[in-house]
Amino acid sequence: MTPPVLWTPSDRFKRDSNLAQYMQWLNDSRQLDFKDYDGLWTWSVENTADFWQSIADYFKVIFHTPFRNVMSDDAMPYTRWFEGSTLNYAEHIFRNATDERPAILFQSEQHSLASVSWHELRNQVAALQQFFISRGIKAGDRVAAYVPNIPEATASLLACMSIGAVWSSCSPDFGASGVVDRFQQIAPKILIAVNGYQYNGKVFDRMKEVKAIKEKLPSVDKTILIDNLRNDQDLSEIPGAIPWTKVMDTPYTELAFIPVPFEHPIWILYSSGTTGIPKAITHGHGGVLLEHFKYLAFHNDVQPGENFFWFTTTGWMMWNYVQAALLVGATIVLYDGSPGYPEISVLWKLAVKAPLHHFGTSAPFIMACKKMNWSANDVGDLSVLRSVSSTGAPLPQEGFDYVYERVKQDLWLCSMSGGTDVCTAFVGGCPLLPVYEGEIQCRALGCALYALDEEGNPIWDEVGEMVISKPMPSMPVSFWNDERYEKYLSGYFEVYPGVWRHGDWVKITPRNGVVILGRSDATLNRQGVRIGTAEVYRAVDTVAEVQDSLIVNIELPRGGDYMPLFVVMKNNLMLTGEIKNTIKKALRTLYSPRHVPDEIIQVKDIPYTISGKKMEMPVKKLLMGRSLEKSVNPAAVKNPGSLEFFKTFTIPR
Repeated sequence: MTPPVLWTPSDRFKRDSNLAQYMQWLNDSRQLDFKDYDGLWTWSVENTADFWQSIADYFKVIFHTPFRNVMSDDAMPYTRWFEGSTLNYAEHIFRNATDERPAILFQSEQHSLASVSWHELRNQVAALQQFFISRGIKAGDRVAAYVPNIPEATASLLACMSIGAVWSSCSPDFGASGVVDRFQQIAPKILIAVNGYQYNGKVFDRMKEVKAIKEKLPSVDKTILIDNLRNDQDLSEIPGAIPWTKVMDTPYTELAFIPVPFEHPIWILYSSGTTGIPKAITHGHGGVLLEHFKYLAFHNDVQPGENFFWFTTTGWMMWNYVQAALLVGATIVLYDGSPGYPEISVLWKLAVKAPLHHFGTSAPFIMACKKMNWSANDVGDLSVLRSVSSTGAPLPQEGFDYVYERVKQDLWLCSMSGGTDVCTAFVGGCPLLPVYEGEIQCRALGCALYALDEEGNPIWDEVGEMVISKPMPSMPVSFWNDERYEKYLSGYFEVYPGVWRHGDWVKITPRNGVVILGRSDATLNRQGVRIGTAEVYRAVDTVAEVQDSLIVNIELPRGGDYMPLFVVMKNNLMLTGEIKNTIKKALRTLYSPRHVPDEIIQVKDIPYTISGKKMEMPVKKLLMGRSLEKSVNPAAVKNPGSLEFFKTFTIPR
């Protein structure tokens, strides 16, 4: 049954889109005449090298040295792109500098809406660049940041990019242990941190955490401390700390851009850490540059002079993605704080005040607005707003309906899905296509995405494993300290050799739309951020009364999710409210509030495989209502009786 159409682009909307202009350019320069998006997509995945070269040509990518060939013949993950070329991501951002509009608009719980001009941003980046150089930082050295979503974070990222240093960040709601698990792997030479932050009306001092992180990172030569709380805090307790304000006084001449090889690392993001400490996913300058040009321009249709916003923290790949809007001449809009404080309308009021042309958020936020019956009538004029984008979790049909009923009728809803793995979306919006209730509009250009059954056969209009059959330039260049590609191969290529398995359930509809149905592995997709079960277990193991535990996260049919933690107690103890609070405190302190489960439940036993692995996926399937026969092979269970509890456990709907 075909779902209802909720929005159809007008002829003018389609004609003025970046995608339509690109298609006309292909016709004029390549004699390629595509009548519709499906034809363009098919060409983009069947002619991979031609497509990606067209992206480089169309966006006038600055190659300081030419490439020998667009892509090598090596299979994933060994494919090499634009070999021989050198470039710099930050250089492409600053060629959009102008006095006509700001580079950044910023608001937080502490500060009203303010702007950062391109002139101010350039000066900050130039001063920081010179400071890095004075400390001996060179291309390939790592700079780690423990900062919220503030303009100083953007300037720091751009300064790293400009000299080929490698950026990595965590948001300050992470505890010291979770940060050290990440940063210790990459041995940063510079640490940039804040003394604290405000969230949900509460001030959180993080000097204790910064000190603990610094002590565990012997590679750090200098710590730059940002007085984010504006309290003139004493920095002497952090050895080697220097105030951000003093760094900004560093004498400099002109901002320079050092060309680096196409695959030179640009930043390190982190996997969820399902089976151990989070894997350090390393992306290359050129790969994400091409991908971000493509996606921001063609699938988000961000145009010069527009204001682009996404609610995110620096610990989520969407923060890196937001910065990419500067590539296409937009002003980026940053917000630091809770999306629900002092009320659920705070971000929608920002949309009126900025004003926003593109509003990016998560499915849980949209469903929270629906639950609170929020309406655009409560905030004022949203006439400038032309798109709302949602990611982080599948947006249910009710979420689609809510946006058109209570936000705005003449609005392009771009549901999208991708990941930290590629720092972009595999599937998302298309300004040439209608929006169907509950469906993502399309597979992205250059992304050969399909659904496979358990035997590895392509299936249509059925739920299967999401796979990518052709390489993309924004796939990781490596995992840090994984020279033999062992972690890389086991992460994506174990199930279907030579084919990228992403770990999501997906259905491709008869309209070539896409429906994402949540994770097909045990990763916890919590409020749009992927969390590894291993992190949860490490924190719970610090609670003396708990013997064992198992955690899963379940996407609910009507939006949102439910994350229960099942625990086995030591010495026949009962799970008390006090012990529950101890567990929650450990998770919040060592990692983040997102790690705290919705419910903690005592069980007699945790199911294990014969080889000693916790059976997270079978338990998840049982809780989702699947039969025991379809959830697990009993012969593979070390303790089959442990499954009885989960067969009858009822999750909230």
